[in-house]
Amino acid sequence: MKVAVLGASGRAGSEIVKELSARGHEVVAVARHPEKIAALPGVTTHQSDAQDPAEVAPLVAGCDAVVSALTFDVKADKVLAIMHQSGVNRLLVTGGAASLKDENDQRLIDGPDFPPIWRNGAQMGIDFFYALKEDKDVDWVFFSPAFNIFEGPRLGTFRLGKEHLIKDAAGESKISFADYAIAMVDEVEGHAHSRERFTIGY
Repeated sequence: MKVAVLGASGRAGSEIVKELSARGHEVVAVARHPEKIAALPGVTTHQSDAQDPAEVAPLVAGCDAVVSALTFDVKADKVLAIMHQSGVNRLLVTGGAASLKDENDQRLIDGPDFPPIWRNGAQMGIDFFYALKEDKDVDWVFFSPAFNIFEGPRLGTFRLGKEHLIKDAAGESKISFADYAIAMVDEVEGHAHSRERFTIGY
């Protein structure tokens, strides 16, 4: 497959690019700082800013899917404009965890223990998720990580869910960027979800 990755130099984006390359896919890696993207087989880098959809759209045109690993200061309308202008229909978004539900069906962001310092950024991710739901044309998926996503080993074992936070036996919700990337590329290849959210955790 030919897959574009926006935000390809970030922690999530770089692991997704690495996983796509390892599986033999052709990767169009787009970032504001492409010099930070590792040289890997099948990966072509491009300098561009997703805040300018008219600049990015021609780079991803002809791809089978676009993975957005951008931070949420790039709003959904910009990313959706890239999709509409490029003619690419499949969009996979590295989402946030704040809109996931706890065991009482309460959103994490609404809980008393949600860190206030994270609230503004988390709300931006929620706004992005809800904006995707309003789009009637793009085949999107919003892939929420565990509450704690960290730089760690590629274990290859994890669990997937839909709307509820996944916790391990110790009550912790966590996943490494490397294992998150495995599941993201599995979704690129398998297309198990359409116009919905799913999540991951150990």
